[in-house]
Amino acid sequence: MLDQFSRTTLLLGQEAIEKLKKSRVAVFGIGGVGGYVCEALVRSGVGAFDLVDDDKVCLTNLNRQIIATRQTVGKYKADVMKERILSINPNADVRIHQCFFLPENADEFPFEEYDYVVDAVDTVTAKLEIIMRAKALDIPVISAMGAGNKLDASRFQVADIYKTSMDPLAKVMRRELKKRNIKHLKVVYSDEKPTRPKEDMGISCRTNCICPPGAAHKCTERRDIPGSTAFVPAVAGLIIAGEVVKDLSGIE
Repeated sequence: MLDQFSRTTLLLGQEAIEKLKKSRVAVFGIGGVGGYVCEALVRSGVGAFDLVDDDKVCLTNLNRQIIATRQTVGKYKADVMKERILSINPNADVRIHQCFFLPENADEFPFEEYDYVVDAVDTVTAKLEIIMRAKALDIPVISAMGAGNKLDASRFQVADIYKTSMDPLAKVMRRELKKRNIKHLKVVYSDEKPTRPKEDMGISCRTNCICPPGAAHKCTERRDIPGSTAFVPAVAGLIIAGEVVKDLSGIE
């Protein structure tokens, strides 16, 4: 019988589609990368999601985040993504966590219920805790490395963290994971040398922040605010989603 996943079934088969339908994927970070991960996963038939993000959609997100429109500015990203997921598949089970994942609140997340974990956050502390929790329970995890300050979307690739190069975030993660005796981690990274952002204080978030009042975490808290495009983080997110679908469905 024809349904919304019929075209995917032609490629993956009904057994794979059933596996995806029964899978719960936790996506940490619903931004430029994570939003496209969710978009592709729900369109591929993944049946259950945990969405983790404490940010609200900002005007500056419109250049790259699939959930960002003039109508969603000021709304919580997790809420907007849930609404979008359900508009694509009303039968999806979506749980949202409007918080920033940290070691201090990690026990509040039911990792044992996840079939796959996607790390699409951009702080080292949170990334390490997500990865450690997943690894401890032998849950598949894939981690996004840096997508900011890059222009060539064709340079993204899937690799083990210890085989990455030219990515400043990956360099830090390699060092920290080695300390924690994590021997392998699937990541999506770009070997393109990062471009230095243009110093224009007129468009600087640091001097002209427009984040919604009361936002718990703002981009201005970061040491450096990266430049971004519509296509680079999108490609990273779609590659990650492809890996999740292949791993969950058992398709090589």
